[in-house]
Amino acid sequence: MAGHSHWAGIKHKKAAIDNKRGKLWSKLSKAIIIAAKMGGGDPATNIRLRQAIQDAKDVSMPKDNISRAIKKGTGELAGGNVEEIIYEGYGPHGVAIMCDIMTDNRNRTAPELRKMFEVHGGNMGATNCVAWLFDRKGLFLVPVEARDEEAVMETALEAGADDFQIQGDQYEITCEPDLYTDVAEALAAAEITISSKQVTRIPNNTVDLDVEQARKVLKLMEALDDHDDVQNVSANFNLSDDVVATLQNED
Repeated sequence: MAGHSHWAGIKHKKAAIDNKRGKLWSKLSKAIIIAAKMGGGDPATNIRLRQAIQDAKDVSMPKDNISRAIKKGTGELAGGNVEEIIYEGYGPHGVAIMCDIMTDNRNRTAPELRKMFEVHGGNMGATNCVAWLFDRKGLFLVPVEARDEEAVMETALEAGADDFQIQGDQYEITCEPDLYTDVAEALAAAEITISSKQVTRIPNNTVDLDVEQARKVLKLMEALDDHDDVQNVSANFNLSDDVVATLQNED
């Protein structure tokens, strides 16, 4: 199983926990602020904002929170000084890692993430040190039992998806980032269950990990993902079915 698929599954499982402590809502608010800041506060004309709002609604974020975030992005309320940054580096065992950041204080965020890399046996690198290993894509995971393969594939491809694969018990669908909203809305309209969806970075080559190596890499991934300013973490590790099974039995 490719690292992005396995990591997306892990993130989906911990999303409920994040939501309970407000962490996920905080991250989604920043995504709405950035989207409104870049393209205006009308979701009808701002595709990125429309999807950010839908992502917030999917986890029951209150309408008032969404409205405040939009107003911060458009400058109607204070607190909209959030910027997007990408930090990248290497984790244990040569695994390339990229972090999509939304922060109101890069002078705080950068040293905190650098320390996380170091504590977990990695190091944060310079800009573009690993970016060339990844392609930015929309990624959707659909449970195999949700619908038959032909129906899911036809819906996704007609909406603009560029790849469809079966990965274990999930259908994996990818698309170009500017078609992410189209594919998401098509799947929703067809009432196809989506277990995970995100715009992420798909590696074009991978590093195979054994169980012990995977534990170390995932500890760093989870620590980074848990940081308030980190929106998304991508890596180029690959786990065999046996490694995945062992890790799942430990949960």
